[in-house]
Amino acid sequence: MHRFPMKHFFAFSFFLIALVFAGRDADAATVRDSQPDTVAPQTYEYVTRDGKPLLLDVYISPSPRSDSACVVFLFGGGFIMGSRTDVAVRRYCQKLTKNGYTAVAIDYRLHLREVDFDTISLWQSQFVFRDAINFTAADCAAAIAWLCGHAAEIGVSPNKIVLCGSSAGAIGALQLDYCRANALPPAAELPEGWKPAAVVAYSGAVYADKGRPSYKTQPVPTFFLHGNKDRIVHFKKFPPVLRSGLYGPKKLHKVFEKNDYPHWFFVYDGIGHEVATLIFYTLPEFEAFVDKSLKGRSMHYDATLRDDSVVPTKWSKMSTFDLYKGK
Repeated sequence: MHRFPMKHFFAFSFFLIALVFAGRDADAATVRDSQPDTVAPQTYEYVTRDGKPLLLDVYISPSPRSDSACVVFLFGGGFIMGSRTDVAVRRYCQKLTKNGYTAVAIDYRLHLREVDFDTISLWQSQFVFRDAINFTAADCAAAIAWLCGHAAEIGVSPNKIVLCGSSAGAIGALQLDYCRANALPPAAELPEGWKPAAVVAYSGAVYADKGRPSYKTQPVPTFFLHGNKDRIVHFKKFPPVLRSGLYGPKKLHKVFEKNDYPHWFFVYDGIGHEVATLIFYTLPEFEAFVDKSLKGRSMHYDATLRDDSVVPTKWSKMSTFDLYKGK
């Protein structure tokens, strides 16, 4: 394997910094919320992969919800970088605990850190991404197994666990439920019969290798939030000319609609990958969706949004390969 070139590392880092501070999640109210205040996380090792421990942080609310709901959050970073301890992740988990949730932030293997994208073709790239996505889903499954095994001591209800992710993390969350529904290997470590209460995906997608994804058993209620100009995690499909690849929310929405699967589909018109940063800005919508899902309500909600406060940046024009080649 070739390591991600150092000459591209700084360009990619700058991209992530730009995303973190794009949109309203960096406004004064959010900055105030980020001050050290409430919950110190408890850190646990949940699995060992390739001889290295993977950790998760548990943030226990001082005023927990009566249903003991838990949100497991997967950070973004292109499967190259990022951590459960990133500032935005810690801030988001603190915000969730204020609203009564137990929040859990997990690390997962960053498979693409070892790849030099200057040396692989479009055809090869799909398999590299497939492996990175499946590793993430498998690691999330192991984290869920650990949580369910320690539910009593942490104070969470195993059937009230919501998966939420941003960008690469959103892909991992969606992929795990796809693998669960189809009994695929990345979901093998899930407790028997377990399924998430809901999935919330900020700029996510699902990898499938035989055409548009299908589900042998029903997916859980899913909330897709995506920009229709996203060229990093594509709104429709990447690569566009092959049966295998990443299927974005436009394609997944058609599958969910055709089969009457409960979901919300929020399309941000004219916006690209900046939607991955809206975890704070859309917290009321997140809570509305999660509350209805936890109560077992079947929902179908399709909305196209124009929001002048969500401003495109120059990164909206960046493609997947531009990103990984550091352009």
